[in-house]
Amino acid sequence: MNVLVAEDEPLAAERLTSLLEDCDPSINVAACVDSVEGLTELYSSGKSFDLLLLDIQLADGKSFEAFSKVNINTPIIFTTAYDQYALQAFKHFSVDYLLKPIQKQELSRALQKFNQIAARKPMGGEELTLLKEYLQKNTRSFRERFLIKAGNKLQFRFAQEAAYFFAEGKAAYLVTKKENRKYLIDHTLEELESSLDPIRFFRISRKFIVNIESIAEVKGLISSRLEVKLNQPCEHELSVSRDRAADLKNWLDR
Repeated sequence: MNVLVAEDEPLAAERLTSLLEDCDPSINVAACVDSVEGLTELYSSGKSFDLLLLDIQLADGKSFEAFSKVNINTPIIFTTAYDQYALQAFKHFSVDYLLKPIQKQELSRALQKFNQIAARKPMGGEELTLLKEYLQKNTRSFRERFLIKAGNKLQFRFAQEAAYFFAEGKAAYLVTKKENRKYLIDHTLEELESSLDPIRFFRISRKFIVNIESIAEVKGLISSRLEVKLNQPCEHELSVSRDRAADLKNWLDR
């Protein structure tokens, strides 16, 4: 499968290429462009691709500008730091809309969705209608509530009430913002990472997921690691793993 990557940040393009190859070794990143001009020139030359991974903000403008200049009929996975363009993106043969920092699990699911669509016959008007129906049914939603066991009572907490989540042994806990109380929840951090809104929550390490609203500052440590400080008391040292530091900075800067 030949893939075109349109991304204006070299490190992000390199990371995305690596993630694609990890998800599916048969993928060939046939070309990379960093601008609307480069994207339009490539399609004007008559080259074709099986899939386009498209960042919305390119070096010389928004990638949507290319659609008015050339005919781009390639299925698209949007990879962007901006959530406000989702509706506009789905007007353009979009398979999925992934928010940066791109997670391997999310990219893998998007590729699976593409493969399901590609297994159909080439798309005309009827097939395009089926694609739109498929995408509408598979628009991603995020977890809103968590069931809490308190003695013989069942309670719940909204996801936005969480200052952070942490793992301890095989158990996972939700710590609230206002009460600063911890509650045992029946989910692993891996499940939480894939089900929580990535605009609001970020997994800083193997043990912690934090809410953007609860972060007071991020400090650099002597060891070149980062430490997250909350705007409330916290019994844990929220150190950021080295492999997540760059992604955390991108997440904070979106």
